[in-house]
Amino acid sequence: MAQGSKKFKTPRPGVAKKPHQNKAKGPRKGGRSIAPKKTQVVEQQKLKKGLEIAIRNNIEKEVTQKASLSLHKPLSLVKGAERKAKPGEARPGTSSK
Repeated sequence: MAQGSKKFKTPRPGVAKKPHQNKAKGPRKGGRSIAPKKTQVVEQQKLKKGLEIAIRNNIEKEVTQKASLSLHKPLSLVKGAERKAKPGEARPGTSSK
């Protein structure tokens, strides 16, 4: 008998070889969306936020209307001056998420 181990295996006839899957190790690219456990709560929060925005806008309209009626000259609203932001710079009041 020959001594030592075989250097390679010979394939058996009639046996199909399983394809090897290449799975990427580590974290995957891209964002993950996790479904909420309570969808009803999420819908309630959306509705609540929409109502808050509508109420705030309505109050702002009423206040400006009352202020313009009580003044002897017309009221002009001045928006804040927007400055040009650098591409990498974060703007105040905005979230990166």
